[in-house]
Amino acid sequence: MIAIIIFCLFNNNIQAQTKTKDDILGRMGSNVITTAVPFLQIAPDTRIGGMGEAGVAVLNDANAQHWNPAKYICSDNQYGFSVSYSPWLAGLHVRDIYLLYASGFGKFTSNDALSGSVRYFSMGNMEITNEEGEVQQNYKPHEFAIDLAYSRQLIENLSMAVTGRFIYSNLTSVNPNRENKPGLSGAADISLFYLHKFKTNRLYSSNIAFGLNISNIGAKISYSSSSERDFLPANFRVGIAYSMNIDKYNRLVFAFDINKLLVPTPPIYATDSNGVVIINQTTGKPVIDKGRDPNISSAEAVFTSWGDAPGGFKEEMSEFVLNVGLEYSYNNILFIRTGYFNESQYKGRRKYFTFGVGLKYSVFAIDAAYILPVGTKQHPLENTLRFSISFEFGQPKKVQVGY
Repeated sequence: MIAIIIFCLFNNNIQAQTKTKDDILGRMGSNVITTAVPFLQIAPDTRIGGMGEAGVAVLNDANAQHWNPAKYICSDNQYGFSVSYSPWLAGLHVRDIYLLYASGFGKFTSNDALSGSVRYFSMGNMEITNEEGEVQQNYKPHEFAIDLAYSRQLIENLSMAVTGRFIYSNLTSVNPNRENKPGLSGAADISLFYLHKFKTNRLYSSNIAFGLNISNIGAKISYSSSSERDFLPANFRVGIAYSMNIDKYNRLVFAFDINKLLVPTPPIYATDSNGVVIINQTTGKPVIDKGRDPNISSAEAVFTSWGDAPGGFKEEMSEFVLNVGLEYSYNNILFIRTGYFNESQYKGRRKYFTFGVGLKYSVFAIDAAYILPVGTKQHPLENTLRFSISFEFGQPKKVQVGY
């Protein structure tokens, strides 16, 4: 039961929130954007998870399927796969909510790659009881998504990838006497990656990379035949990464990402003198005082979400999440990472430092990452410790770009 309560508190993906005039940014406190299947936005791996989740442009990433599969073209290896485990909401002492993630890739030519991933999100165990409190059924709400991507080098130093995704979300007990049903949907991503290598007098080598990923563009999802359909967490992510090899053994990687949800911002609804939301007698819908009608298509939301915040420009800028990451590596064996994740206090207030370590030997690597929230006591994400293992092997016949 606790898993369902937590899920509803954090995501509210069944019923849309109704905002009033008292909620306008600057005096309202918050105006959080909620979507269905938010598990698609959880950082699944520990390397990028330890770098503040700034990963759209970081090279040599076995889990690039989530961040930017166009990066696989630049991999120094021909094949690779990774498995990650992330306990979630550990700060609430919940032990049965977790994310499992597996991804893999293969470069069948120096310019082409196929990749895929499976992610499974468990929301724990729920007991369904009758009026007498007798347990009638044990139910485990869960979600999963399956990806498949094709990456292609377009011109020198520039690659592109297209991803297809199947999404399954089962949040309620399936009962033939009720309208509840698992949610099903499909989505697509499009991503770009650019890499430029250069040398300076004081460095062994260096490169700068740019990444772009527009993800989870797809049909809305519904959990019953009568309820409204909810938006997927469509997201725009762009970033830069600078890698400098100080010498043959020491390397530093700096990364910076900006990302934004491409879904409608909840509007502010008009109220009467008693604070009751005014309903349009013709349409039966609440009258919008500020902002735009959120009942639009997913395709339309991709464009209108850049200017629909009821609080104006200030609120629109608060919807950007900032990620900063740093990685130090010695001889490509030992890795130490840190970063910072920053979300506006008006849009969820997720602010935390991340730390990570990694060891690599030959084709095998193991990584761990830790989340340290700031500014909030008893944060749901505190004590979150993630783990990944990965294997990368084989040498492409011709590597045109890379470290």
